[in-house]
Amino acid sequence: MTSKQRAYLKGLASNIDAIFQIGKGGIEENFIKQVDTALEARELIKIKALDTYFDGPAVGASILAEATNSEVVIVIGTKFVLYRESSKNKKIVLPK
Repeated sequence: MTSKQRAYLKGLASNIDAIFQIGKGGIEENFIKQVDTALEARELIKIKALDTYFDGPAVGASILAEATNSEVVIVIGTKFVLYRESSKNKKIVLPK
């Protein structure tokens, strides 16, 4: 992903709310499946790491990105944004 594409996605992500939260339960298989489904439907999602999540948002973002074959757009504070192009429901057109 280029820096121009990342900046574009950051702009889109600033207008969306976090749809998932990671807490003390951590990242389990069922949570990964839910994130995967949401990425297929929305392409761009924001997730919040609660204070009870022991690994922190940067680690959570990288774990989920690897598990869902997505890319971490940004980690800021307790939130992070993931992006993956949808195979069936493409909505976001990235700049070249």
